[in-house]
Amino acid sequence: MATEVVPAPGVEPSVVDGVDIVGALSPSRARDFTTCPLLYRFRSIDRLPEPPSPAALRGTLVHAVLEHLFDLPAAERTPDRAVALVRPCWAALVEQAPDLAEMFRDPDDDLARWLLTCDDSVRAYFTLEDPTRLEPQERELYVETVLDSRLLLRGIIDRVDVAPDGAIRVVDYKTGRAPSPGFESDALFQLRFYALVLWRQRGVVPRLIQLLYIGSGERLSYEPDRDELLATERKVEALWAAISEASRAEEWLPNRSGRCSWCSFKPLCPAWGGTPPPLPTPGGQVEPD
Repeated sequence: MATEVVPAPGVEPSVVDGVDIVGALSPSRARDFTTCPLLYRFRSIDRLPEPPSPAALRGTLVHAVLEHLFDLPAAERTPDRAVALVRPCWAALVEQAPDLAEMFRDPDDDLARWLLTCDDSVRAYFTLEDPTRLEPQERELYVETVLDSRLLLRGIIDRVDVAPDGAIRVVDYKTGRAPSPGFESDALFQLRFYALVLWRQRGVVPRLIQLLYIGSGERLSYEPDRDELLATERKVEALWAAISEASRAEEWLPNRSGRCSWCSFKPLCPAWGGTPPPLPTPGGQVEPD
């Protein structure tokens, strides 16, 4: 039996495929809540501006390069051709969001050096797999499904490969380093989430989920099964129930940890002497994405 999931206060009724959903959850917002409920509130309810770090921006750029790499004929998917895509992809990002260029004080020096680190990341990708031997079915694929509990799950998958026999592989690129031993399960949650959505959409359990850690040249692979995906479904429903309860109680507790050192909301966090802004609406409006 599915975990009971109820609407959170402040959520406007929404219909997906004829179903009145109780809310929506993505893997990134689920991770925010498990990391720190107050972080979830700042990102999903307050929608506070959050300038990207150079490392996060590098990840965005490398993802764009790898997406466009597969537009090339297979034989042309070489490291040099991939690196040649870095600057055009950067120009496209700046065109969409001109403020990105302001991250670099000296465009002739700071930006040039940062772009070289992006070149290195793109070249490192080729140590993990050979794109000339791959023909992805989907890239940057938006997926969603509504569970029996009326909770909408959604997200964007970096790549979906489908073998001739129909076997599905879900691939996610990470420009950082692989997790330390013992922390793999947390890292794989995102892909289990995507595997659950694809299973509900297509009726096929993905044969393989795979994280490519470009920063350390490591590959983390896992073969999920139906029982694990059902457990993932129960987990996300329980998370949504906890989010709904936090909204009803107007209680978004901070979780002080080592991750606070890189949190851009630290000056607003009561765990560090800060004061959060008032909630946008009474009880808060839960908008997971």
